[in-house]
Amino acid sequence: MSRKAIAGLAVVAAAGAGLFWWGTDGFTAFTAETARRNAVMLDPRPLPRVVLEDQQGRTTSLGNYAGKVVLAEFAYTRCLTICSALGATFEQLRTVIADEGLGNRIALVTLSFDPEHDGPAQLEAYANRFGGADAIWTFARPRPGPDTRALLKAADVIVIPDGAGGFVHNAAILVIDARGRLIRILDVEDWQEALALALRQL
Repeated sequence: MSRKAIAGLAVVAAAGAGLFWWGTDGFTAFTAETARRNAVMLDPRPLPRVVLEDQQGRTTSLGNYAGKVVLAEFAYTRCLTICSALGATFEQLRTVIADEGLGNRIALVTLSFDPEHDGPAQLEAYANRFGGADAIWTFARPRPGPDTRALLKAADVIVIPDGAGGFVHNAAILVIDARGRLIRILDVEDWQEALALALRQL
């Protein structure tokens, strides 16, 4: 092979590597989920303070938690798989928060992305699967339509109908600081890291 041909191949390879580097956030993001988490970690973002309705039908919003760190999750009440794992994890978190006397500084919020179905009665029944709502842990839904879409978009939560009446969605623990900014997205099994990060924000 000629030197010219070799040089040409080298240029193509370098260009390809450059495109791969760009397309993977510098080789660090091989999935959209990883890219989402890296983007939030590098540039925390405010979440919209949309109107929420809790498990008792009371009106609230994420803005009501100003001054507290919030650990949040997105779920829907008919989910029997990953949402149940998240709920069990949040139940553990609540126990630790209560035992450490941190309930006035750290809050847990479960947000339904299926508000058309998940009214207060459904939210309360879902909460009861995990010991019920209390002063630490609230279950709520945004209003159907633009509010739900705005919240999902800000948190980069992807929800896709599964064709069987349920949804496929990315599940994680969202850490929201006392200023209302989403600062980290962590896996369910990393709940201790989420709690440690929350404590560092106090």
